[in-house]
Amino acid sequence: MLRLPAFRWRPRLIVLRARRFLRQDHVRLSILSVAIGVLAAFGAILFREAIQLFQSGFLGFRGESIATLLREQPWWRTLLAPTLGGLLIGLLIRYAMPGGRARGVPDVIEASALRGGRIDGGSGLLSAVLCSISIGSGASVGREGPAVHLGATTASWLSRRFRLGRSSVRTLLGCGVASAVAASFNAPMAGAFFALEVVIGHYGLQAFAPIVIASVIGAIVTRIHYGDYPAFFIPGTAEVSALEYPAFILLGLCAAAVAIIFVRSVDWVEWGVQRFRVPKLAAIVAAGFSVGLIGLILPEVMGVGYEATERAIQAQYGFWLLVALLAAKMAATALSLGGGFPGGVFSPSLFLGAMLGGAFGIVAAMPFPQHAAGTGAYTLVGMAAVSGAVLGAPISTVLMLFEMTGDYEITIAAMVAVAVSSLATRSLLGHSYFTWQLAKRGLSIKGGHEVGVLQEIRVRRLLRRDHEVVAPEDDIVEVRNHLLKAPQAELFVVKEGRLIGILTLADLGAAAFDGKPGKAPTAGEAMRADPPFLTADDTLEAAVKLFSQVEEGLLPVVETRHGRRLAGCLHERDVMRAYNRALIKLRAEEHGERAEN
Repeated sequence: MLRLPAFRWRPRLIVLRARRFLRQDHVRLSILSVAIGVLAAFGAILFREAIQLFQSGFLGFRGESIATLLREQPWWRTLLAPTLGGLLIGLLIRYAMPGGRARGVPDVIEASALRGGRIDGGSGLLSAVLCSISIGSGASVGREGPAVHLGATTASWLSRRFRLGRSSVRTLLGCGVASAVAASFNAPMAGAFFALEVVIGHYGLQAFAPIVIASVIGAIVTRIHYGDYPAFFIPGTAEVSALEYPAFILLGLCAAAVAIIFVRSVDWVEWGVQRFRVPKLAAIVAAGFSVGLIGLILPEVMGVGYEATERAIQAQYGFWLLVALLAAKMAATALSLGGGFPGGVFSPSLFLGAMLGGAFGIVAAMPFPQHAAGTGAYTLVGMAAVSGAVLGAPISTVLMLFEMTGDYEITIAAMVAVAVSSLATRSLLGHSYFTWQLAKRGLSIKGGHEVGVLQEIRVRRLLRRDHEVVAPEDDIVEVRNHLLKAPQAELFVVKEGRLIGILTLADLGAAAFDGKPGKAPTAGEAMRADPPFLTADDTLEAAVKLFSQVEEGLLPVVETRHGRRLAGCLHERDVMRAYNRALIKLRAEEHGERAEN
C-alpha cells in the first residue's frame, strides 16, 4: 500500500523561505508598487481637494464649471483672485521655497535621469501647496503635472526608507508617476506608458511590471472615490472615412505649430521678465492681474479649463469662439507660467488641442459634410496631437484617447496626427516642453541614465599609487631612472608633497638622450606647471571629461583642489573599465537580470 509522506509543520523553515522570497528584487518592487500606487492616488485626490478648498476662498465656489460659475460672481473677484493668488505664491516662494521656484515634471525627469530617482520631500510637498493655490486662484495652468510630481515625491520618500539601489529607486519613481496620471484621467494604460515613456525612458521588464501594477492601483483608488467616470464626457462620433486621413495629417502639422508657439510663448514671457529685470514678486502679481483681465472677457481660460474642453468635444462652440479661446488660452497660460505661477501644461495643451481640432473640423467638413466624421472627432484628435507634441509623449496620449473613447477608428486617426505633430515639433523645436525647461537650466538628459551612473562613482574608488614622483631639483639622470619605471612614461613633480607639475618624455625632448647631465634641465625647469588633475572626491563624469580634453592616459589625483597634496593617480583604462561594468549592471537591472561581477 502506497503511503504518502507525513507532513511536518516547520515554522522556522517557512519563515526562512518567506524571507528569502521577499528579498528578491522583483518581489520587493511589486509589493512596494502597490503601496506607492495607493499613496500616490490618495495624494492626487488630496491635491484636487486642496484646489477646491483654495478655489472656494479665492473664487467663491467649488466645482470644475469655472466659466459658468464665474459669470455669476462680481467682476472684481475674477480680476482680484489670480492677482492675490500670485501675491501669496510670490511671498511663499521668496521666503519658504528652497531654490526660489516650485518643482514640477521636469524635476522628476531630472531626478530619474541624473539623481538616481531621489527628490527632496519638503520641496515636493510645498510645491503641491503652491500649485493648489495657483490653480485655485484661477491661474491658467494644469493640475496633472503637480500631481505627477507629488506622486514621484511620495515614491522617492518611500524608496529611501528601504535603501534601494539606483535602478529600483527609478522604477518606484515611475510607479508614483504612473499612479498619479492614472488617478488624474482614470486611464491606467496611459499612466503606465507615460511613466515609461517620459520618466523612465525604457520598457525593461524590471520597470514594466511594477509600474503597471501601480497604475492600475491608482485608477482603482480614484474609481472607488469618484466613481468610474472618464475625465471628459465623450459623445458618440461618426465613422471616420479613409478620405479624411490627409486632413488628419494637416491637423497634425497645425498641432505642431500650436505646440511650438505655445512653448515659445512661455519662453518669451520669461525672457521679457528677465530682460526688463522685473522682480519675481511683481512679475507674478502682474501675470495674475493680466489673467484676470482676460478672464473678464473669456472666463473659460481660467483654471484647468475642463469645462470648455468638454464643450468643445460636444461641438457647442462656433468657429470664431474656438479661435478666440485658442488665442486667449495660449496668452493666459504663457503669462501664468512665464510670470511665475507654478503648475502643469497637460490641461492647457488639451484645451489648446480641443479648440484647434474643433475649428479645424468645422473647416474640414465644409467641402463634403456628408463624409466628415464630425467636429467632435477632430476635437479629440486635436487634443491628442497638441498634447503629444507639447509633452513629448505620443504613445501615452494616444492610449489616453483610446481609454477615454474606446473608439478604434478615432484612435487610428489620432495616431496619424500625433505622429506628424511629434515629428514636426521635434524637428523644428528640438524639445518637448519638459526637456526645453531642463535645457534652459543647462541640463541635458541625453544619455542621462549613463551620466547618473558616472556621477555616483568617485575617483577615490579607482585610485592607484603606481605613479613615480620627482623633485623639481632632480637632474636628468634621476629623471631618466624614474621614467623607466613610470606608467605611461609620465612623472609627477612634487614639492613637499604638493603637486606642482608633470613631466613626460616629450617634455624632455633631446635632453633625454644627451649624455651630459650638466647641460640638461632639471625636472623643475622641464616640467609643465599647473597640470590638469583630479581630486579624490571628483566623479567619474568629471574624469571622463578631463581625459577627453587632454592627451595623457594618466592623471594625478590630489586630496583637495586648494592644497594639491598628491594622493595617487588615475588610469584612463580603469575609468573606461569601471564605466563599462556600471553600464552592464544597469542594463541587467533594467531587464530583471543579475549582472556578473
